[in-house]
Amino acid sequence: MAKIEIKNLYKDYTVEGLKTVHAVRNASLTVDDGEVVVIIGPSGSGKSTLLRCVNKLEEPTSGNILIDGVDVTDPATDLRKVREEVGMVFQSFNLFPHLSVLDNITLAPRKVLKMDRKKAEELGMELLERVGLADKAKNRPPQLSGGQQQRVAIARSLAMKPKAMLFDEPTSALDPEMIKEVLDVMTDLAHEGMTMLLVTHEMGFARAAADKVVFMDSGEIIEMASPEELFTNPKSPRTKSFLDHIL
Repeated sequence: MAKIEIKNLYKDYTVEGLKTVHAVRNASLTVDDGEVVVIIGPSGSGKSTLLRCVNKLEEPTSGNILIDGVDVTDPATDLRKVREEVGMVFQSFNLFPHLSVLDNITLAPRKVLKMDRKKAEELGMELLERVGLADKAKNRPPQLSGGQQQRVAIARSLAMKPKAMLFDEPTSALDPEMIKEVLDVMTDLAHEGMTMLLVTHEMGFARAAADKVVFMDSGEIIEMASPEELFTNPKSPRTKSFLDHIL
């Protein structure tokens, strides 16, 4: 069974009460268990909107989204439960600046999963070790670099022991020298078998870590293939034009 399945997804917006914008049009894709799927495309192509529909941060206009066979577009589905099982990392880090790094990571497991403090802190330290920040446990987010804060944000999502992870351009707000440290953590997750669906402009990461690359433009999935096939022999002229401009 696919871990994430998107079927005929549409997302429309009404602008100024008149004009309808088709942000996502008839998009269908699957992410199998342990698979890494990377979505690329120009700005405004619907990549982030599609991603945000997966855990209902955006309400789809029509279509279906299944996570582990559960249809999240069904009004009867418990969205809180779905969001516990699907971690999401955004462009901005969204850490609580007044809490320590360790407290940022342990807050959700303690409050949502009802984990006791000792066990949560043990888990938090394991995750900080995993992202290379065990020595920053007592620091507060403003004392960290952008790359370090994003790694804490990843650790915070992993603390909920998700079945899959969504990443929405996680390096786009970072200075160039900080991007690699975040991509290294994401690459390690991919190698460990984490199911991942992500939007990124980092083509090197897409080539190295993705099982499948999806090219979107004007709200549509134009092409979907292995990294080798899509980057070296794109079938669509629109994909080829995009890659010619950025590679």
